[in-house]
Amino acid sequence: MRETTNNSASVTTLARENVQRLTPYQSARRLGGNGDVWLNANEYPLAPTFALTAQTFNRYPECQPVEVIRRYAAYAGVQPEQVLVCRGADESIELLIRAFCEPGKDAILYCPPTYGMYSVSAETFGVEGRTVMAKEDWQLDLPAIEQALDGVKLVYVCSPNNPTGNLINPDDIRSLLESTRGKAIVAVDEAYIEFCPQATVAGWLKDYPHLAILRTLSKAFALAGLRCGFTLANAELIEVLMKVIAPYPLSTPVADIAAQALSEQGLSAMRQRVADVTNNRQWLRQQLEQCDCVEQVFSSESNYLLARFTAASSVFKSLWDQGIILRDQNKQPGLSGCLRITIGTRQECQRVVDALRPLPGAKSSVNDSSINNNSASKEPM
Repeated sequence: MRETTNNSASVTTLARENVQRLTPYQSARRLGGNGDVWLNANEYPLAPTFALTAQTFNRYPECQPVEVIRRYAAYAGVQPEQVLVCRGADESIELLIRAFCEPGKDAILYCPPTYGMYSVSAETFGVEGRTVMAKEDWQLDLPAIEQALDGVKLVYVCSPNNPTGNLINPDDIRSLLESTRGKAIVAVDEAYIEFCPQATVAGWLKDYPHLAILRTLSKAFALAGLRCGFTLANAELIEVLMKVIAPYPLSTPVADIAAQALSEQGLSAMRQRVADVTNNRQWLRQQLEQCDCVEQVFSSESNYLLARFTAASSVFKSLWDQGIILRDQNKQPGLSGCLRITIGTRQECQRVVDALRPLPGAKSSVNDSSINNNSASKEPM
């Protein structure tokens, strides 16, 4: 046993120093839990059904499956040469860093509170992750960003922003694109754009050669388990990314199902999901605003709601114990007391409301409910 332990320690020390120090992204599945109402990963609550049509599993797949590219380009309103398909939008985040950032020299920039994979990916590749806090309304602080651009090769802007749910002012994105022209790539993360399609910046590609747009089938297309995402950009930028992408990023079954999801029938089903989620989101927001333990529910253009709670850690633990798994955002900058709730089915949303209604609010006495006796240290996060 002693020899095994020594060997393990030796392997750890062989890892790059930044990897040794790295805290991996705490995905919903890593955090675990034994719930039956999973509202912590912004997934669609019901699984679509597909039948495989491709059976050439003895052959390597196409690097960039033609039918998937063609259909996504038509859906997004761009040209096929402006589309790169990869293993989820998370791979797009990494491809951009690998292609444009020199480790130990260049930096990326992002504006917390926002998606955590920007920082994790930068640290993984030994690239500085530079932050400029969003303003109180979660919009870009353009003067602060411009002062921080020295050495920055890549700027990430998430719109709608995860976890806050708000759209970034399009005029501010344009200003950012102008100030970074010839200096840095601006990546606009549109993972949730299907819930507000009018807000896409895909039509701006003709004006900005340094614009990249990140997309995914994980949310409104209900295919989080497929791991299929896209980068939209001009052909020159796509060609750069093609130099660093894996030779076979999409398996044959993934490409098969993705093409089906992007058919006319698949797009119609996606838009019906968006309508259902939007209706449930509106209903849930109204119900949350009537719960004593809820201090504020923020507007959202996505498939989740961010809310601020009285005794958020105790609320989180109480629902966790009832099998309702939410996402704690309490440690994100500016989000003290906040939990994020994915929009589930109406029945799942009702479960959330029923669990929250008995919980006390800020004006309640500590003795009114034993829930306040639960300490934050018991929170399974």
